[in-house]
Amino acid sequence: MEEKFNNVCSSPFDSSIKNKVTKLTSSNTALEIILNECLNFGIEEVDFINSLGRVLKENIVADRDFPPFNRVSMDGIGICFDSFNKGQRKFTIEGIQPAGSPQLTLKNSENCIEVMTGAVLPKNIDVVIPYEQVEVENSIATVQIEEVQQFKNIHKKGTDKQQGDLIIPENTLISSAEIGVLATVGKSKVKVIKQPKVMIISTGDELVDVAETPKDYQIRRSNVYTLVSLLERLKINAKTAHITDNKEALKSKIKGYLKEYDVLLFSGAVSKGKFDFIPEVLDELGVEKLFHKVAQRPGKPFWFGRNVPDVMSGRGVDNVVESNQSQNTAVFAFPGNPISTFVGCMKYFYPWYQKSLGLEEQQNFAILANDFTFKPSLTYFLQVKLENKNGQLIATPIAGKGSGDLANIVLTDGFLELPADRTEFKKGEVFTIMKYRIF
Repeated sequence: MEEKFNNVCSSPFDSSIKNKVTKLTSSNTALEIILNECLNFGIEEVDFINSLGRVLKENIVADRDFPPFNRVSMDGIGICFDSFNKGQRKFTIEGIQPAGSPQLTLKNSENCIEVMTGAVLPKNIDVVIPYEQVEVENSIATVQIEEVQQFKNIHKKGTDKQQGDLIIPENTLISSAEIGVLATVGKSKVKVIKQPKVMIISTGDELVDVAETPKDYQIRRSNVYTLVSLLERLKINAKTAHITDNKEALKSKIKGYLKEYDVLLFSGAVSKGKFDFIPEVLDELGVEKLFHKVAQRPGKPFWFGRNVPDVMSGRGVDNVVESNQSQNTAVFAFPGNPISTFVGCMKYFYPWYQKSLGLEEQQNFAILANDFTFKPSLTYFLQVKLENKNGQLIATPIAGKGSGDLANIVLTDGFLELPADRTEFKKGEVFTIMKYRIF
């Protein structure tokens, strides 16, 4: 991930691709459509210590010179260079200059002052000699070396930055390095891009809570928690909700969420089943569909759309439905199978979020370890085990039992993206990898 950002969202929805809906959208086209629907989340001010992983929205300048004084950079003695240059090697110790103490003055140029790392350099001193090169006995310091350089082991005032100099530019991703600088310049509060308000919604009468014991025909909710954890990697604290397979209940709840949240992430109810109401409900609420069904496996029934408040839904002059919502909302509706949800979030939501922040997406790559065949004309997200060999990621396919096999994913480290225009993939070939473990 790059550390510098450019703000690309000048309006709530910056869309140049309209109604690009086909029966089966290619994965590349789907991503292109999504990336043209970025949101501007706005700016907020937070405590600097809580800004890690956020995008800076102000320039940070030096509030004074860096360092703010001539700073001692080694424990030792401080002397006058001219005295050493004249052949003097024994110096009487006048005093000690600790770090954090007011500046002392060397009163006699033939004497020295013991100085500590980080201390202000005493006046009339222009060389620091480390203790390792000095022998101290009975308040006399004897220098053991024959050559020194003027201003050696002295970090001179203003050599790093001068007051008013730019230290951290706007649109920087804040890391631990930036946190230290913010503290140094006294920025206790800092302006950053707001995080989106996200609601993750599961549907289905077969789902029960994690703490419940499911009946023979039920399963526990897992997809929402997978999505929660994936979003936590982005420092997004998402809310969750579960709605039963009741169209009116779905419509009522979703209508409210559209008024409150920047993003809705659905898991389930987007395919062709009798109770897959999500596309129909979103349509009735005036949410504009930009595509439904992607030529990929897993995750083909993926639905994506947007809600823009106080504007027409874009269905044409003769068939206009007004949006009665008050919130700009992006809607990602992933299929209910767990691997489909996992893939959809990483492939589509992650890049959309990064672009909304102004981030230029950086792809990762891995080398296929074994020959692999996949015959359908679909982009395939192959589960793989990764190994780092001499700085290269090697991806070994790990066979699962389909998009519902959640247990298999704990044996793997990422999804290798295999293009739709081929059926044979050879050992040694390089493909894009979406990693969900650190390597």
